[in-house]
Formats: sequence, C-alpha cells, structure tokens
Amino acid sequence: AGARRLMASISLTLRGGDARDAGIVEQVMAAAFDPQWGEAWTRAQLLGVMAMPGIHLLIAEAGGEAVGFALTRSVMDEAELLLLGVAPDHRRSGIASALIRMVVADCAARGVVTLHLEVRSNNPAVRFYTAHRFAKCGERRNYYKGADGQHYDAHTYARPIEAGAIG
Repeated sequence: AGARRLMASISLTLRGGDARDAGIVEQVMAAAFDPQWGEAWTRAQLLGVMAMPGIHLLIAEAGGEAVGFALTRSVMDEAELLLLGVAPDHRRSGIASALIRMVVADCAARGVVTLHLEVRSNNPAVRFYTAHRFAKCGERRNYYKGADGQHYDAHTYARPIEAGAIG
C-alpha cells in the first residue's frame, strides 16, 4: 500500500530515449548498480549497444528528474531486457513495474512473442522479475565474478508477450 501511495504522489513520465540520453543512463546505473558486481556499463559499452539495430531505451522521469530506465534489444520476434535500473531513493515506488509494463507493451506492438533477460543468481531482483511473469529457463554456471573473487551463476528468464499486452 505504501508503494502505491508514493506512486500516486509523484508524476511519472515514461519516454523513449536514444544515445543523447547516455549520460542519464550512466547516472542512474552508477547509483543503482552495486559496484561489487561490476554490472554498470561504461559509456563506450552503452553507446556501442545503442548503435545496434533493434535497441529501445525507455527513460522514467519523476518531477523532471531521470529516476530509471530500461534498455531492450529486439531481433525478429524476440527481445532481451539488457538493463533495467531505478535510482535507489525511488525504489519500491512502482517505477520498475511501470518500466516493465511499458517494455512489454512496446514489445507487443513490435510483434515480439518472448522477452528474455539474464540476471546474477543471487540478485534480489529475481523476485521482481518472477512477479512480472518471467520464468527461469536456463543457467550459465560461474558466469559472473564478484569483487570478492567468488563466481556466481547467471540465470536466464523468459516471459511470453501476448498481442496487445500491457504488462
């Protein structure tokens, strides 16, 4: 209930983005992604991916400030959620859910039938993704390496996208 109240009290705008928004994405990533995992992309990585065909960037703004983003890549009738981040002081306010709903709606509009993602096995975001109908479909053993030198599995997830879906 608290999250719904906060969401109702802020004016959230979702808009498409492009390479000109790389600084915004970097800023949110730097705040949102724990450096222990090395999951934040560099500007060069971000711009390299954004130059590829089928890339879609979605920016969430609240009160004129960028507070989250989602980056996807579509190929044929499949898409992958490459990155999703929400600024820490805006978490649990419905922003990530709004981003996922818009990603799903955009995918449906483009004829995508399956949305994929990959996440570190011990990432707390797994609960969020499974709540949004993603199901585990694969695993890459010892794929990620933490700053402590320990290796972690990568889990792959997928969810179906129905025509006309909105999340």
